[in-house]
Amino acid sequence: GYLSFSNNLKFSDVPNGLGAISKVPAAGWFQIALYALYCEGTTQNWVLPDGDLDLDGQYMKKMDAADKRIPGDYGWEPPLLATDDPETKKRRLNAEIANGRLAMMAIIGMF
Repeated sequence: GYLSFSNNLKFSDVPNGLGAISKVPAAGWFQIALYALYCEGTTQNWVLPDGDLDLDGQYMKKMDAADKRIPGDYGWEPPLLATDDPETKKRRLNAEIANGRLAMMAIIGMF
């Protein structure tokens, strides 16, 4: 099958491991960067309550001391994945940690 019809790129043309990075088209890298910027920008951690920007980070330092959120909880809830059920959230967070550990082992195994 084709990975990209417009670039005439087939799945069989993509090498394994880190060599696959060179096969990602520029538009693909642009989409990845755009999505990362969207995720970072929608958390609104850099905008003060009165609408000013917290460019020097002083306001956030004060807020971090009083913040009661769980580490890693930046307020962004991905559509279709966010839940208010504590058991479901705990199961999903544990699965995410396990997948991250598996990914680390897979990267180590590539070398």
